[in-house]
Amino acid sequence: MTAPSFPPLFSGLAVEGQIDPFDKACVEAARGCDAGLVVYNLGANTLQAALVFAPEVVLADAMAMMPLCGVGFQNALGALAPPEVAVHLDWAGGLRINAASCGRLRVAASGRDPAAEPDWLVIGLELPLWPTSDAPGETPDQTALYAEGCAEVDAVDLLESWVKHTLVGINTWQDEGVAPLHKEWRGIAHGIGEGVEIFGETGTFLGVDEKFGMLLRREDTTRLIPLTDVLEGS
Repeated sequence: MTAPSFPPLFSGLAVEGQIDPFDKACVEAARGCDAGLVVYNLGANTLQAALVFAPEVVLADAMAMMPLCGVGFQNALGALAPPEVAVHLDWAGGLRINAASCGRLRVAASGRDPAAEPDWLVIGLELPLWPTSDAPGETPDQTALYAEGCAEVDAVDLLESWVKHTLVGINTWQDEGVAPLHKEWRGIAHGIGEGVEIFGETGTFLGVDEKFGMLLRREDTTRLIPLTDVLEGS
């Protein structure tokens, strides 16, 4: 397998075996690595990768990198997969291909204070390439990339494309603010207007605020769940 090639200012770090690129990226970020590090593990059945960011905004604003990376993934797969393959994004990071769950995005940062500027932020991507079961019909709500008409999509090409499209999104976010990202994300968001369960709460997903916080309607009240609530770690 050829090593992926990334745009300038990005550098790759391959890991193998059971090493989780997300955990490795968090360790490297805490050690002070440069922003733009791409840690990846291209296994036979799973694509795992993580991007290290060094935000120059407070955490509440930096969290936009998660939906931005989701849109980057949708654009990347859209450029490589057959046109009938549909990609949608769950608010909390889940990825959906042709309506079924197919991997996820993860996020961690150096701290959890929404009003403080984090030293680093890491976005992880986990994507199953092949089904884990020989009887996928038993779990129709779960799928894998190559089970959805994407067998010709090379994992290295997809990783490269994800990073490139995410970089385009970052540049647009820096130049034009969050509005274009909001528009693109809403077009592929899953579940808006529908009943959802999130962090043990149920209600109707009305949409998001300007910082991508979930607006959850419960009986006579609407509650805002900040996107920082999906952060992993302490």
